[in-house]
Amino acid sequence: MKTRELLLKLKLAKGIGIKSEYRFYRWLKSTYDVIPDELNMTAEEIAETLMLSKNKSKTFINFYNSDKLNSELDHHINHVKWLTIIDDLYPENLKEAYLPPIVLFYFGDLRLLENKALAIVGSRNNTEYSIEVIRRLMPEIISNGITIVSGLAKGVDRLAHLAAIANHGTTIAVIGTGLDQYYPRENESLQRTIAKNHLLLSEYPVGCRPARYHFPERNRIIAGLVRSILVTEAKYRSGSLITANLALQNNRNVLAVPGRIDSELSVGCNDLIQAGAKPVITAKDILEEYKY
Repeated sequence: MKTRELLLKLKLAKGIGIKSEYRFYRWLKSTYDVIPDELNMTAEEIAETLMLSKNKSKTFINFYNSDKLNSELDHHINHVKWLTIIDDLYPENLKEAYLPPIVLFYFGDLRLLENKALAIVGSRNNTEYSIEVIRRLMPEIISNGITIVSGLAKGVDRLAHLAAIANHGTTIAVIGTGLDQYYPRENESLQRTIAKNHLLLSEYPVGCRPARYHFPERNRIIAGLVRSILVTEAKYRSGSLITANLALQNNRNVLAVPGRIDSELSVGCNDLIQAGAKPVITAKDILEEYKY
């Protein structure tokens, strides 16, 4: 079996998660000086390599050998665009980040992965403040050739993608479902536009519906793809702060827009700044991070 197809089969299999998938990639790197194009391993050998528990091993082996998985594998090989961590087009900055996905499914232009990129994240229930911040900052950011990355959620994510498009820039959306799912539903039209004209990414296979744990997992990909991340508004505990912390783990620049001290949605940003994040007042504050 082709090694990249084996990685795809692992991604589609039940009984393991993203940590075990990455463990297998690390095993490949440590076992082979050059990862081979072909690799034939039984489900039992893979389970042993991953050191799965008895129960997980049984679940994994049964599903790995099933007709259902082979049918899903065939469908994804022939009808879905996908990229593996051993492919040349896989972005190096993501490969070096925390728990990089072994497979990415995509629609759109993979060349955007080569661009300088900025993640913009914030509250799903943003105020007019985020709208004004993005309106002021985006034209100069886009004119400097920076691609905007976000998670296609409600609120700031949606604003960031729309502003990039409105300013004739490029955007990458990383979603927490399969490429054929629309969540939230109100973003279906925007998702279709990004898939057609920009880049839509997911580590979840076709048909995969939203789950609560998908979105923190999705956030690590956003943090891994970019040089810097900008938080516009965030509560004290929020997904945006999770993404910012992941960015710090990946040695990325964390930027935050200072806000009113009496606003619940500014607590997260103000705390980030107190902890060392760079305050952003103008687009130049962001562009300084892209001079090198």
